[in-house]
Amino acid sequence: MVELAIDNKISRTSVEDPLAPPCMTPGAMAGSKPYMAAPEHNIKLGFPGELPDDWKEKAIARMGYLAETNRAFKVYLDTCMKCGACTDKCHYYMGSGDPKNMPVARQDLLRGVYRRYFTFAGKYFPKLVGAVDLTKEVLDDWYSYYHQCSECRRCAVFCPIGIDTAEITMAARDILDHVGIGQKYSNEIIGKVMDVGNNLGLNPKALKATMADLEEDIEDETGVAVRIPVDEKGADILLITPSADFFAEPHIDGLIGYAKVFHEAGVSWTVSSYASEAANFGMFIGSEENMAVLCKRIQKAAIELGVKRIIFGECGHAWRVAYNFLNTLGGPFDFLDQDYPIPQHILEFTWGELQKGTLNIDKSRNDEYRLTYHDSCNVARASRMGDEPGGQFEIPRNVLKAVTNNYFEMPEGTTKEQTLCCGGGGGLLTDDLMDIRKKGASPRMHALKQVEEDHGVTHMVAICAICKTQFAKMMPEFGFERDSILSVHQLVSNALIMEGQVDEDDDEDDDMDDVPAMSGAPATGGSL
Repeated sequence: MVELAIDNKISRTSVEDPLAPPCMTPGAMAGSKPYMAAPEHNIKLGFPGELPDDWKEKAIARMGYLAETNRAFKVYLDTCMKCGACTDKCHYYMGSGDPKNMPVARQDLLRGVYRRYFTFAGKYFPKLVGAVDLTKEVLDDWYSYYHQCSECRRCAVFCPIGIDTAEITMAARDILDHVGIGQKYSNEIIGKVMDVGNNLGLNPKALKATMADLEEDIEDETGVAVRIPVDEKGADILLITPSADFFAEPHIDGLIGYAKVFHEAGVSWTVSSYASEAANFGMFIGSEENMAVLCKRIQKAAIELGVKRIIFGECGHAWRVAYNFLNTLGGPFDFLDQDYPIPQHILEFTWGELQKGTLNIDKSRNDEYRLTYHDSCNVARASRMGDEPGGQFEIPRNVLKAVTNNYFEMPEGTTKEQTLCCGGGGGLLTDDLMDIRKKGASPRMHALKQVEEDHGVTHMVAICAICKTQFAKMMPEFGFERDSILSVHQLVSNALIMEGQVDEDDDEDDDMDDVPAMSGAPATGGSL
């Protein structure tokens, strides 16, 4: 309960508890399904164009392959105790009340089929162990509810034996793809990266023109010629960043922040037009083969450009893929400088420069904001930064506190390893899933409302391209301005005063000094 003084009267308002369990509503989201991929999108990724006649045999065979080659997948299916610890931990269940969005229930959609075909009890006593036959109706349920999971792993934090629903979701999507039932959004985007190098389909000429325009904007604003190089051979650093950084707010302000930091640090760097995308949607669809194809593009670009280091920009799942899989799926990277992390996160780099005193920071330049920080799921629960456990929590906060004066945490139980998801990750950031995206975002937005009421927070900061895009859509739905979501490096950019920088306000003051005094009035600085 919050007390507000309005016209000298006390008004009591209540902010909804972000962790409150929902009212159960069976079937509430049964009709939620993303658009299916066109045959050409599936075929490009090595999958059938449409459902084949022998789909059932192919699906069971793929499930068997995954159970044989992925030990975690088999263990998760075999060991659930139905203890209920995960039931109210999924933000899609919290937002929708549909019991099939309980992590354990979502797992059981696949677990029942697995038991039917791969366990003794399921083959001979199916009803006793919840085993079910694989039918088209079951496939429909899979397609619906496994696209109501953002693979955020929050449920795994609370599971006493560590069952990871994200792994089961990825496996289910992989099986669906192998019988020609792919999701349009993810499969089409993976194909674009294979063709052009980024999710947007932005060709090299357009990319170079965009970077040139940004260079002009930075120089016009600061008077400093900051470069954003593309395909510059011999540069020390290859920046791999989400393509959202090339065209949309607030992402583009983050890219400007990276460029300013690199400039002040005195390092040479470049973007690659061949590998101009940090995102790897192969993870979303559970396809190791397609993940590897996209990772290999980064290796090829690094070799061709002759760089010594690879640094990733602000993107949650991209950092998860980079941190966990880049070396195994895209390596080896033995040609890089082994004295630096392979790969490294931009926040690790920036925090290092702040600690060295390289960056001239004026925190007051961000005083218009009262800030809180959203831990992006893939960074918080599937990766790490720095040399110490928990660095993925501390380093972003250290950078924020180094460049701002007004920082506040959201409620306990909604941040760090227990962070609430944005609701749009895992391949769900598509308009045909807007209803479940809003429901999935609601717990986080209620936590933001709470810190707004308690501390007057005006803006939330994130280091994930999907989170920023999702929140830009969700903010108005929950009473905030669309631009209430910011990038960490947007704030770094604001606070950083580069050598030789001349601000626009300084230019205006200089111009006023040059204006002749009006007739009959003393010139500036004259005596009366």
